Amino acid sequence: MKFDKAAESPLEEQSLDYIEAVAGKFPGYRRAHARGNCYQGVFTPNGKAAALTDAPHLQEEAVPVIVRFSNSSSNPNHSDGLTPPKGMAVQFILPNDQITNLVCTNIPVFFARTPETFTEVLELAASAKKGVPDLTSFLKIAKQVPESTAFIDLMKEVRLPASYAMAQYFSIHAFYFINSSGRRQAVKYIWNPDEGMSTYTKKDAIKLLHNFLDEELDERLESGPAGFTLNIQLGNEDDPVDDPTIEWPGDRQQITIGHLSITGKMENCPDDLVFDPTILPQGIECTDDPILHFRHLAYSASSDRRLREKEGRGKGDQASI
Repeated sequence: MKFDKAAESPLEEQSLDYIEAVAGKFPGYRRAHARGNCYQGVFTPNGKAAALTDAPHLQEEAVPVIVRFSNSSSNPNHSDGLTPPKGMAVQFILPNDQITNLVCTNIPVFFARTPETFTEVLELAASAKKGVPDLTSFLKIAKQVPESTAFIDLMKEVRLPASYAMAQYFSIHAFYFINSSGRRQAVKYIWNPDEGMSTYTKKDAIKLLHNFLDEELDERLESGPAGFTLNIQLGNEDDPVDDPTIEWPGDRQQITIGHLSITGKMENCPDDLVFDPTILPQGIECTDDPILHFRHLAYSASSDRRLREKEGRGKGDQASI
């Protein structure tokens, strides 16, 4: 597939065009993590982050949340079993009509260091497309980019979780916690499931129903809440904060700062719900990670396309979940 370079659009628009060229166009759906469901819950901080940040949801008062679990594919028709990477996005509802978001996946690193590399990989995938692309072909393309090595190695090992509620999720990006004295501490987030972790073998995963994980979580919640503890990993001075392709060493100090209780499914996920990870409260700041800042532009562009499509198709369509 060839693309006209004479009239290039902004990089975030190009990336969405390449995603559509690879996965296909699915009006009303998100361009990444297309299929997912929203759930309601409560996050209760334990106060242990208060010495590091003034962020209101990390002090002592519980706050309501919206949680979206999702299949990573840009194609909403891809089976859970064929795409082991999964997403967990949490929107914290703060006082005074404010929000903040925490976007995580079950892979602790990303495949690109910069928006330019990210778009280049997507362009290569779009140009090499032969039929419906799969994870194996994408990894072969990403292998051409040296910074993707850690991501590719982890992808070879990742397995489908037995439940959305039985996977560990990572923020990938680092953020700065800032306390009342102005001290800055680089952190990464990790969600740890209350029920422990469990996965399927690749052989068993391909036998599962298309939307197995959605149905499993809905059934699980009928018996009671699903829970996660939220940990922060404290970065050392020499740990990179601007490169999501690098995982921090496992011996870095971790602190448990709160607990998430997911209580039930939301029947109507708001059409305009966007989990932009750069929307942060006082006490937390973005690092200089270029991919993190690019997410703001890409999420906005994707949301604009999705909402225009929704308006064109009429109200009542819930494809955007």
